[in-house]
Amino acid sequence: MNKYFNIIKESYSGYFNYLLDEITRFYWENYFYGLLIISFTVWGLEILFPWRKNQKIFRKDFWLDTFYLFFNFFLLNLIALIALSNTAEAIFNDFLGIFNLSVADFQLFNASKLPWYWGLLIFFFVADFIQWGTHILLHRVPFLWNFHKTHHSVKEMAFAAHFRYHWMEPIVYKSILYIPIAIIGGFTIESVAIVHFFNITIGHLNHANIGWDYGPLKYIFNNPKMHIWHHSKKMPNKYGVNFGITLSVWDYIFKTNYIPHDGRDIELGFDEDEKFPKKFVNQELYPWNSKADSEN
Repeated sequence: MNKYFNIIKESYSGYFNYLLDEITRFYWENYFYGLLIISFTVWGLEILFPWRKNQKIFRKDFWLDTFYLFFNFFLLNLIALIALSNTAEAIFNDFLGIFNLSVADFQLFNASKLPWYWGLLIFFFVADFIQWGTHILLHRVPFLWNFHKTHHSVKEMAFAAHFRYHWMEPIVYKSILYIPIAIIGGFTIESVAIVHFFNITIGHLNHANIGWDYGPLKYIFNNPKMHIWHHSKKMPNKYGVNFGITLSVWDYIFKTNYIPHDGRDIELGFDEDEKFPKKFVNQELYPWNSKADSEN
């Protein structure tokens, strides 16, 4: 137990020092300022090229979603996520050690043996496909859907809506993604950083108040005109459509795509979303107390 306690302790101190360094020192792979640059750039595009022209720049729940930005991308890691992730990894490796195994024993191949760009593309496609499948689980499994409702409680779509999600979601995504990525292995930190920043940019654009579909590239990349239908209150089936995270190609391959017409002014949300809590704390508590008072 002392081993795991020390991992948690070192995770807290290590991430705090990392976050302090991110805020006080600017460098090209700086996550803090990189996220701010992407966010302000996409927000600027919304202001210059608004799709829903009657939607206010500081639209409904703008400040709630801005708080989600800092909570989910920075504070959550400081509070729990890094410590939990490092501890879970150690426990998993110790479990394999009981059988004289390690993660390396399950590797199909090592991406570091390939040219860097192939490793980057493999990581990008594998991670996106796993996350596409995980996203479907969030809609199909009732327990997980109660967490995912937070993201779908957005009633006016804009870039900051990308940040509104329950803290359990990254735990689910990372837990499911961990083993497939470990089986391949050998990915460089540079590749992970490039893919991560690219995914954030596409995610911002998907939620932005911009009427783009990227022309022929819409069959490859998720886009605002496609993703708006994922948030539609009226669905053609029980579980939803357009589950793509960065790539739309999986939806076209597996027939989960749905764009019946221009969705600029469709109603967003889910059935009985008027009962869903409006404030941050109650949204975080909702999955464990689905009867939370929506007035609080």
